[in-house]
Amino acid sequence: QVQLVESGGGVVRAGGSLSLSCAASGRTFSFSRYSMAWFRQAPGKERELVAVLSWSGDVIYYADSVKGRFTISGDNAKQTVHLQMNDLKSEDTAVYYCAAGLKSTNSVLRTSRGYGHWGLGTQVTVSS
Repeated sequence: QVQLVESGGGVVRAGGSLSLSCAASGRTFSFSRYSMAWFRQAPGKERELVAVLSWSGDVIYYADSVKGRFTISGDNAKQTVHLQMNDLKSEDTAVYYCAAGLKSTNSVLRTSRGYGHWGLGTQVTVSS
């Protein structure tokens, strides 16, 4: 069993910052077995991959739209993944989802198919 629970969403003005957290739990979960990712989905748009932290501990992906502004990181002791979001823009408004996937290739981990466990999401709204 793997359970993921996101938190930290809210409303923030453009240019502001927000930090999201994803708490992972379950007997089979460990960062050495799973890669972690953040996705987001805005109304009427497809789900978009934001960032990936691989099972090796390396950050292997950031979407071009968030490079230099967002940072994904993990806390092994707390089994928690974070997404620090700075210089937020209106186009960052979306529901943000945490996802976990078993070891796979980088190409697979850049798609939704690479992840078998998902949180329910947390809303981020950026006002302009």
